[in-house]
Amino acid sequence: MTVRTDPTDNGGLFIGRRPGTAPVRYRDLPEDKGARRRRADRLLAHALLALMIVVSALYWGPIPAGGLWVASQVQYLTDSVGVGIAVGFAVLIATLFGGLMLLKRIDAAWILVRRAAGIDQRSGVLGRVFGATAALGATAFFVWLLVFAGLGPTLAPSG
Repeated sequence: MTVRTDPTDNGGLFIGRRPGTAPVRYRDLPEDKGARRRRADRLLAHALLALMIVVSALYWGPIPAGGLWVASQVQYLTDSVGVGIAVGFAVLIATLFGGLMLLKRIDAAWILVRRAAGIDQRSGVLGRVFGATAALGATAFFVWLLVFAGLGPTLAPSG
């Protein structure tokens, strides 16, 4: 019997591995199904990547606007600002976390499709996609804020 005391092998503990901390082991690349199949898989991988970009971009406008709309409707129906804010916040949080769950599943599918296309893909692209859409969304927001909305007239007074 061998003693497993390597910290990288047992999750940092000397008493055994914590559940869910086993090293990820990928199977060998799948067998080659032909050039047409690889092309189709690559096209599907591009489609999944585009879907991830679209869902990530929803975080910078439609999802918050939808939460505000629900909050306004609840406030109108109940005539209570507090209830409207609470329901709007709950809807916003549920939608944001639901979107993250969807993005995580799309990312896992993207990895599988890329591996099926013959590419040795071991990690996802979700962090990079989310970071890029966050940078673009923040930039677009600040341009809108400074040029078209509230701060424009105060930075350059008309008169």
